[in-house]
Amino acid sequence: MKDNNLKVLIVSSEAIPYAKSGGLGDVAGSLPKELLKRGVDVRVVLPGYKTIGEARLKGAEHIGSYDITLGWRKQSASALKTDAAPPVYLIQNDYYFGRDGYYGYGDDYERFAFFSKAAIELLALIGFRADIIHINDWQTGLLPVYLKDSYARFLFFSEMKTLFTVHNLQYQGSFGKDVLNSIDLNSGYANPDKLEFHGNINYMKAGLTYSDAVNTVSSTYMSEIQTSDYGYGMDGILRSINNRLFGITNGIDTDINNPETDKNIYETYSARQLDKKVMNKLGLQAHLKLPERPDVPVFSIISRLVDQKGLDLVAGIMDELMQKDVQLVVLGTGDGKFEHMFYHLQEKYPDKVSANILFDAQLSQKIYAGSDIFLMPSLFEPCGLGQMISMRYGAVPIVRETGGLADTVKHFDGKNGTGFVFKDYLLSGLMWAINAALDVYYDKKLWAALVKNAMAADNSWKKSAGEYLKLYKRLINPQ
Repeated sequence: MKDNNLKVLIVSSEAIPYAKSGGLGDVAGSLPKELLKRGVDVRVVLPGYKTIGEARLKGAEHIGSYDITLGWRKQSASALKTDAAPPVYLIQNDYYFGRDGYYGYGDDYERFAFFSKAAIELLALIGFRADIIHINDWQTGLLPVYLKDSYARFLFFSEMKTLFTVHNLQYQGSFGKDVLNSIDLNSGYANPDKLEFHGNINYMKAGLTYSDAVNTVSSTYMSEIQTSDYGYGMDGILRSINNRLFGITNGIDTDINNPETDKNIYETYSARQLDKKVMNKLGLQAHLKLPERPDVPVFSIISRLVDQKGLDLVAGIMDELMQKDVQLVVLGTGDGKFEHMFYHLQEKYPDKVSANILFDAQLSQKIYAGSDIFLMPSLFEPCGLGQMISMRYGAVPIVRETGGLADTVKHFDGKNGTGFVFKDYLLSGLMWAINAALDVYYDKKLWAALVKNAMAADNSWKKSAGEYLKLYKRLINPQ
């Protein structure tokens, strides 16, 4: 099948620039653009969250309304089509999506069941007979169940294949068995061979079990989640579907993340203009009221502030790190214990630490451009985007050898490599990597070579999109 004959519907609970809480939003916003460049007829469907706002909906067209059956009642879905390329469809329903934020409500099981059914029905409304429905994470896990349960008997839907991408296995969408009545599924689904998992109905298991193929967002993570250490109880299920489980490492949007054109940074630069990167450091220091010193190594953390990101390791080495002539810039929100930790460090070391406990996309770009070393010592990391963005901007990553970090960052050996990698999840491992980075930092010639290596790394969507295309075609024409 030629790419320009391929029809793909990407169904996601978030996608930039409409909704984003993490890496899923970046992936679901960036992959379709690359597929479109390849000639794929690709469409995207998202929930029409209230938080999207009127500015993003300018030029959107209402294309129709239809009813979705959930148990004993019907709910109306109103579909908007934006003028984006590729087209983005928003499923609107004020009862389910006219709220603040995206997740964390007691009826999330019903909200995303509604969204999954509405995404299937949208295909009929717009007359788009997709070859592949590409779904993402637990919020869309019921879609292949509905497709096989309620819609397969209709010729229009009968040959559609589903690909389920696991962005983070930790978040599974687990709810009591009593939800089946509210999501239009019978009690037979409360079975270990179907959706039951440890006494609950599990939407992640639904996606894994009922999709035609499953992929993770890096090859190493695909291997890791088949073990008890990383499988969150699902390692047995994942091993049982090994023949239809694949690993495809994410890319980043290199148009948005481009230090040569980025309007959010203080001065644009390339790998041949590292003196201009220093101007970004000085601009960042001035903005955050840190001493303006071009010589001091600036460490950065841009992250959700949660255990997964290795922040307990950061906490354990912080006083030792602060004894060195360094600065640290933090951006993110998350668990209160880590938010308070960084606020405390800022109070204790006001000339060395800047804690920015918020989400600010423009500031994040300034930090990537203005910092020298990017800390991402994750306990586990399905893929991670921060390390790839940091390399694009010449902020050398320090990472643990896990998941997508292991697949995208190669340890610097004095000539080859793009960052510093430690293996064991230990304070000593992180501190070893930090000291190794600082040793190279003070050798300016060697550091410049490392920065150029990092900036030259190709983490664009071009390669990843090619892998997705191969998988789509494999699903349509199995060999």
